[in-house]
Amino acid sequence: MNIVLLGYGKMGKVIEKIALDRGHTIVARIDVNNRQDFEALTTAQVDAVIEFSHPSSAFENVKACINKGFPVVCGTTGWLENKPTVEALALEKDGAFFWSSNYSIGVNIFFQLNKMLAKLISPQKQYTVSTTEIHHTEKKDSPSGTAITIAEGLIENLEGKSKWINNEIPAQDEVAIWSAREGKVPGTHIVKYISDIDQIEISHVAHGREGFALGAVVAAEWIVGKKGVFGMNDLLAL
Repeated sequence: MNIVLLGYGKMGKVIEKIALDRGHTIVARIDVNNRQDFEALTTAQVDAVIEFSHPSSAFENVKACINKGFPVVCGTTGWLENKPTVEALALEKDGAFFWSSNYSIGVNIFFQLNKMLAKLISPQKQYTVSTTEIHHTEKKDSPSGTAITIAEGLIENLEGKSKWINNEIPAQDEVAIWSAREGKVPGTHIVKYISDIDQIEISHVAHGREGFALGAVVAAEWIVGKKGVFGMNDLLAL
């Protein structure tokens, strides 16, 4: 495949290595310094774009990909208020848009486990739920997109929960996300249920960026030839 990397930071470089190891060609590496190179690309040159940039630029980046007819796999978080707009644009333009808050296969299995556990615990009102996320100090958004997805899974399956809050004491109908930024932590997510007599906890701990990068490259391989709006549940048939 011919892949464009839109955003060429640390994550982009790990994605590049994995894509090359899997036999793909990187036809362009686009960042703030060479945006004009992206404008010159055509569908004849590009099979898919992998977008890992910055929350402030992701919306315009994804729109540009869809308008140019490029299938786009986006992993940038922190811009979700605009996600419905690009989903509608992808459908209108008969394009292909793939987004996930986390491309790790393990994390996406964890999302499903989180929902299952919440559904089991929902009738047990003695438990108080919270979720913790820890990331490296260079991460721009807080809470993480993964933590938001986890919280949304809790809200969907716990009776009486209607919204999440970040780093605040929760009200009865709220799910607390506690966010921390420490050192070079790739990503740790923990869900806790605490009662007076015991505690139930599930967690996912990433050991590096490679799991996220591999998932993004596999998503780019999968999306070629498809039309519509997709996520990891489609890719993994979860």
